[in-house]
Amino acid sequence: MTRLLHHAAVAILSLSLTSIALNSVVEESSNTGTLRFAAQTQGIFFGAAVVAQPLKNDARYASALSREFNIVTPEDEMKFGFLRPKRNEFNFSAADSIVNFAFSHSMQTRGHTLVWHQRLPQWLTERHLSPFEVAVILKEHIQTVVGHYRGRIYAWDVVNEAIDDNTKYRSSIWLDALGPGYVSFAFRWAHEADPQAKLFYNDYGGEALGPKSDTIYDMIKTLKARSVPIDGIGLQSHLSADHPPNFASVLANLKRLTALGLEIHITELDVAITMPATAEKLQRQANIYRDYIKTCLAVPNCKAIVMWGATDRYSWVPRFVPGKGAPLLLDDELRPKPAYYAALSELRSGIRFTTTLP
Repeated sequence: MTRLLHHAAVAILSLSLTSIALNSVVEESSNTGTLRFAAQTQGIFFGAAVVAQPLKNDARYASALSREFNIVTPEDEMKFGFLRPKRNEFNFSAADSIVNFAFSHSMQTRGHTLVWHQRLPQWLTERHLSPFEVAVILKEHIQTVVGHYRGRIYAWDVVNEAIDDNTKYRSSIWLDALGPGYVSFAFRWAHEADPQAKLFYNDYGGEALGPKSDTIYDMIKTLKARSVPIDGIGLQSHLSADHPPNFASVLANLKRLTALGLEIHITELDVAITMPATAEKLQRQANIYRDYIKTCLAVPNCKAIVMWGATDRYSWVPRFVPGKGAPLLLDDELRPKPAYYAALSELRSGIRFTTTLP
């Protein structure tokens, strides 16, 4: 009886999440002047990566998130080393706080990320493990994490950055132990743990046509031919205002990915400025945001745009990219920037070929 009640509760929760995705008339989106409302009228998810600590301590940050976005991604809190500090210990508290915040504000969540070559705990990287042990650990990790959030995560970035800058499989503990097959193993294990969640491959540098995007395309085409349960591709899109992408080339790439039957998410969008920020640089940034949103809206299978953060106050860019900053839609004081208004205008007026959220 307990098991039946559990399955019933999961089914009810899954139906509730589907209703959230389909229903644009929710409390947080009732303000017609927000990005959230404009995105939902276009039938698209528009979101931001979230950091757990300020979500807890900064009320203005939390308010801006729930007001402006309808999907969130935990920035670090679902990465391997954060969730699993010890071999037999999982700590879901920080990640849970983000998922619970999203659910309580009628938002969806993208899980990020199950398999990556970075942010791994020392207990894993500093031991000499056999291929069998690595496989056991990876399967256990994927199925424990996905199972914990079964019915509560819209989409997972299952494998992150498997292709390096030379268009080869990236050296990692996973590749070294299991070979390229670890990618398909990961998707199959994730699907077993939650058959309803959408499963994504996520990478950087593959937005436009080129050698890396060709390699990613070929890899996913092969996976699909082998009936690997992959539903979509995430294009990270960490951009520079000094060197915008060729959006005609981006559009061509999105169209060929659509032809594979993939759902497309822009997963980590930000546009860094060489500091100090000037009015001219901020306008250049705004134009890039506008053009990227326009490109996504032109492709029916492009169904989510997620910024890698909501406000410059908590952005990763100044900490990791010297001389760069101010990459997001809201400034350090959570005030809208020209990029915010460009995004809002394009979401309101852009051409969209489908108007129903998945």
